[in-house]
Amino acid sequence: MKILKIKVIIEDINDHQPEFPEKEITLHFREGDGKGMKKTIPNAIDKDKGYQNSLINYDLNGGGNYFSLSVSKEADGISTLEIILENKLDREKKDNYNIEVIGKDGGSPPKQSVLNVKISVKDENDNKPQFSQSIYNVSIEHKHKKNIPVVTLSASDLDIDRNGKISFYFSQKTDETIKEYFHLDKSTGKLFLEKPINFGKKESFKLYVKAKDNGIPPLSSIAIIQINVINQHNNPPNIDVNFISTQNHNTATILEDIKVGSFIAYVMVTDNDVGHNGQVNCHIKDDTFKLQSMGSKEYKIVLKKAVDRETQEHYHFTVSCEDKGLPALKTDKDLSIQVLDVNDVEPHFTKDTFKFLTYENDKANFPIGFINATDPDIGKGGELSYSLRNKQQYRLPFQIINSGFISTNQSLDREHRDFYEFEVFVKDNGSPSLNNTVNVEVEVLDRNDNAPYFTFPSVDPFTLNVHYHPQSKNDITVLKASDIDSHMNAFLRYEIVSGNERQLFKLDSFTGVLSYSRTVYQNDAGSYELEFVVKDSGTPVLSATTSVSLTLTVSNKTSPMFTAVHLPSDNTIDATLLIIIVVAAVIVSIAIVVSITLCIVRCNNVRNSSSERTAEEKQAYQCRNEMRQLIYQGNNSVPVMSGNRGEMSERYGHSRSHYYPEDWKTSTMSRSLQKSTKQKYSQPIEVTSYGDNRPSSHYPTDTLASRKSSGQCWSERSSRQYEEIPAMSGIYGGAPPDVSSTSERDHYHDRYVKPPERQLPSTPDVVVS
Repeated sequence: MKILKIKVIIEDINDHQPEFPEKEITLHFREGDGKGMKKTIPNAIDKDKGYQNSLINYDLNGGGNYFSLSVSKEADGISTLEIILENKLDREKKDNYNIEVIGKDGGSPPKQSVLNVKISVKDENDNKPQFSQSIYNVSIEHKHKKNIPVVTLSASDLDIDRNGKISFYFSQKTDETIKEYFHLDKSTGKLFLEKPINFGKKESFKLYVKAKDNGIPPLSSIAIIQINVINQHNNPPNIDVNFISTQNHNTATILEDIKVGSFIAYVMVTDNDVGHNGQVNCHIKDDTFKLQSMGSKEYKIVLKKAVDRETQEHYHFTVSCEDKGLPALKTDKDLSIQVLDVNDVEPHFTKDTFKFLTYENDKANFPIGFINATDPDIGKGGELSYSLRNKQQYRLPFQIINSGFISTNQSLDREHRDFYEFEVFVKDNGSPSLNNTVNVEVEVLDRNDNAPYFTFPSVDPFTLNVHYHPQSKNDITVLKASDIDSHMNAFLRYEIVSGNERQLFKLDSFTGVLSYSRTVYQNDAGSYELEFVVKDSGTPVLSATTSVSLTLTVSNKTSPMFTAVHLPSDNTIDATLLIIIVVAAVIVSIAIVVSITLCIVRCNNVRNSSSERTAEEKQAYQCRNEMRQLIYQGNNSVPVMSGNRGEMSERYGHSRSHYYPEDWKTSTMSRSLQKSTKQKYSQPIEVTSYGDNRPSSHYPTDTLASRKSSGQCWSERSSRQYEEIPAMSGIYGGAPPDVSSTSERDHYHDRYVKPPERQLPSTPDVVVS
C-alpha cells in the first residue's frame, strides 16, 4: 500500500469584477475651500486571487478642471482613494457635480465597476447684496400721501439661506434731519413719507441707504435715493444715447461672440418737469436687447440673448421714453446695431460618412468623388483647406485638393486591396482656426483583368490512369480552377475542347466533375488526349487550358463492344435525358389522341360514303402489301437506323429506333415521320455490326413517307438505301414489330411473315490496356 500526496493548484480566472462598498456616495465641499482640499472615498475590492486579476487600477471620469483622483497604497497593499480639489469652487455658478470613479482589474478580459460620486458645494457668504440700480431718481409732489411708497428699493444676493437674506437701513451718511421726513421698511425696502414736505423750504432730498445680508460677517452695499419735489409744468423727455463702439451717431457695432448681459450703450433721459410730469419710463420692444435702469432717468442697453451673424447681421430697434404727465408726453429714438463676424463656426460636412465606388486599373489622377464641407463664416473664417488622414498602416493611393475633390495618385488594384477607409480633415483659415473630420470609404470594383487558372491538374500535361469496372462510379475526377477576380468575373465554366471524339466523357460545366457520358465497353479501352478549357464570365471572357493524358483500362466483366443494340445503362440517364423522355412521351400522347380523333372522323366519312374505291386506292392497297412482303421476306433482314449510342440516347430517349411503312400508322403520324426523318438523318450515320466490326456511313436520300407522297410504291429497289443487319433481328426477342391490330390486317388481307430468331456471337472478356 502506497500513500501519494497530491497537491492541487487551482488557477484563478478573472470571474469577479472589482466592487465598491456602495454604488453612490455624496461628498461636501465648501466654496471657500482652497486648492488641494481632499476627501477620502472607499476603494473597490476584487475577490479574485491572481495578481493580475485582483490588481485594480482607478480612473476618474467627469472631474473636469475642478477635481482629480489620488490613489496611494498602504503597507498592506490596500489602495486609499482621495478626491482632490484642483480649483476654487463657486456655488453661485454651479452647486452640484457628478463624477465617476472607475475601478478596472488587470485580468483578461478586464472587468470594471463604477462608483458614482455626487459633490455638493456649500455656500459661503462671499457675495454682497447688489441694488438693482445704484441711484434712484424720484420725483414727488409736496402733497404726496404717507401710505404710498415714495420708492421701493430692490437688491439681490447670489448667496442662499441666511447669507442671501437682505435688510435695508439708512446709511450713517444720511442727514438726521432728512430721516425725519422718511421711513424705510427694512424688510421690504419701501420708503414712505413720514411727514408733509413744505415745498417752499425744500425742493430735493438725497438719502443714502444700505442693503445688508445676514451672513457672518455680514456684507452690504450702498445706493443713493434722489428725491425731487416737482411742480405741474410738463415737457417731453429728451433721450441721449452713447454707444461703447460707435459706427455713426445712431449705429453701433458688436462682435457676434459677445456674452449675454454685456453693456452696449448708455442712455440718459432728461426731463426737468416736477411731479408726474418729470417722471419718465423708458422701454425697448426687442427680443435681443433690453433696457436696464441705472437709476432715475439713467439706463443701459444690454444684450438679452446671444447673437449669431450667420443668422442675422443687422438689428434695428427703438428706445421709447414717456413721462407720467397728463397728457403723457413721449419721445422715440431709433437705433441700429451691426454684428461683426467671429470665426465661431467650425466647418460642417454634408454627410456623416462619404462612400465612393471606383474601378481598378484606372490611371493616376482619376477622380473618386467630392467631399462637400461648408462654413458660414466670412473672410478667412470661411476659407477651407482639406487633407487626408490615414488611420491604417498602408499608404493611401489618394490625394485631395482644397476644392474637396479626391482622386487617385496611382492605379488601383482590387486584388491587392478592395476597400479603403480613411479620414478627411478640413480646417478654416480663421483665427483661431476651427476644424472637423469625416470618414471616407472607397470600394474598389473589379475588372476582369485576371485569367482563371487550373489548380488541378497542377501540371500540363497531366497523366491519369483510370480502370473501369461495371460497378465503378461514373465520376472519374474533378477539375479545379480559381480566379482571383470577383463576382461574375470569377464565375467559372468548364468545357472539353478536344479528345472526346468517341463521346465517352462528359464534363460538368459548373462543378468540373469529369465522368462517363455512356456505358463503357471493352473496345473503349485506350489512351485519350483530353484538352480542357475553363472560362470566366467577365467581359472580355478570359480562359485557361490544360491537357490530360488519360489511359483507360476496362475490366473483362464489361460488355465486349459498343453497338447500337446495347441499351443504355441506368447510370447514364441524367436529368436532361429524363426531361427529353417526358417531353417525348407527352408529344406522343398528344399525337395518339389527335390520330385517334382523325381516324374516327375518317371512318365516319368512309361509312357515309357509298362510292366505290377509286383506282388510286387500289393501287395504294397493293403498294402496302408489297411493302410488308418486302420487309419480312426470307432473308429476315430488318431495316434499322443505327448510330452512335450516345447520340441515339439523347435523340430518342433510349428507345429502339424502328421505322415501319407509313400505312402502319395513321395519316397524322405519317406526316410526323416524314418531317422527323429528314431532320434526324441529314448527317452521316455510323453503324456498328458484329458481322464485320466495321462502321459504315449512309446518307438516306429518301424515306418511306416521302415515297408515298411521290406516288411511288415500295419496291425492293427502295430497300437498298437502308442497311440490312441480320444481327439486329435479335433485338425483337422473337416478337413481331408493332404493327396494326389483327382486325385491321384481316380487313386488308395482309400477310405477316415472322423473321427467324438469330443469336449474337459470343465474345470472351478482353482486357484492353
